[in-house]
Amino acid sequence: MDPKPPLPPYTAESAALKARLAEDAWNSRDPDRVALVYTEDTVWRNRAEFPVGREQVRQFLRRKWARELDYRLIKEVWAYSEHRIAVRFAYEWHDDSGQWYRSYGNENWEFNALGYMQRRFASINDLPIQAEERKFHWPLGRRPDDHPSLSDLGL
Repeated sequence: MDPKPPLPPYTAESAALKARLAEDAWNSRDPDRVALVYTEDTVWRNRAEFPVGREQVRQFLRRKWARELDYRLIKEVWAYSEHRIAVRFAYEWHDDSGQWYRSYGNENWEFNALGYMQRRFASINDLPIQAEERKFHWPLGRRPDDHPSLSDLGL
C-alpha cells in the first residue's frame, strides 16, 4: 500500500490538511474514491451501523449518498494526537421528498503508520431545516477555499 500523506505523527497543520482531504473526498460523493483511504480491515461506528472492512464501507457510502441528496460537508479539527484526529462536522442534504437537513456530528479517527484510517467512530444528529436556512451553497463537489468554515458560520 502506498502511503496516504499526511502521515502520523500529526501536527496542527497536518491534522487540518488530513481533515480537509477527507472533506474533499466525501464531497466527491464517490464511494470508490472515499473507501480507498481506509484500511482493508477498517472498523466503523456510524449512527447505528457498524461496517467492518473497506467493502462494507463502500456499500455503506453508496446507500448513504443514494438517500442524502445534494450532500455538502464541512469538517473542522477539534483535537489531534500522534495518530488520532477528532473532527466536528456539519453537512446539508435533502431527502427524495425535498426536505432539507443539517446533520451535525463528531468523528474520532485513528490512523496506521501509512496514513490509512483504521478506525472511525461517528456520532451524528439530523436537524430538519427549511431551504432558506441552508448555509452551504457552493456547487456540488469540493468546498471552495474562500467558503466560510464551521466556526465562521457560527456552527
